[in-house]
Amino acid sequence: MSKDNKKTEAAPKKGGKGMMVKALAALGLLGAGGGGVFGAMQAGLIGSHGEEKEDNSPKLIRKGEEDPFAPPSSEKEGAGEANVYGDGGSEYRTVYYSFAEDFTSNLKNSDGLVQISLAASTQRDGRVLIWLKKHELAIRSAILTTLADTPEADIYSVDGKTRLQTRLTKAINTELTKREGFGGVDAVYFRSFIVQ
Repeated sequence: MSKDNKKTEAAPKKGGKGMMVKALAALGLLGAGGGGVFGAMQAGLIGSHGEEKEDNSPKLIRKGEEDPFAPPSSEKEGAGEANVYGDGGSEYRTVYYSFAEDFTSNLKNSDGLVQISLAASTQRDGRVLIWLKKHELAIRSAILTTLADTPEADIYSVDGKTRLQTRLTKAINTELTKREGFGGVDAVYFRSFIVQ
């Protein structure tokens, strides 16, 4: 064979390797693009076709609406009083949850003690009431921790008590969110308040 024949045979091999590298690169890019599209679809960024995920959090209940998650009533059927709503105020009904036991705690940097009984309110559906009862132990702990972190001066002023109510509401909602993914408590109320 002559030198010219060897060069001619070698040239197609180089072109074949170059084409193979290009084909593999194109295949790699196609695979990466497909993986990106699959990931975006799984994340719900594309391909939802106008469908939105259903919001399963507790809903606000308007006055007069039936609550689909209302806890069972302790009263006999038909024996309770009918709900009568006024024309003013909020368009949503408010329900209350009373904690069964009082809370007694020392105060921050003080020898003083506080004993309170509490109720929480919500305008959301009955799931919030169910969750308050279900997680009462964890909520009690959070309330006692909040009380123990309260300066004695706050206990004697109206503004201090208002701040304490806000902190207690936040503590309860934090516990519910940890356990159920949603808080739902609008406010906390003092049923009794004793300082010693």
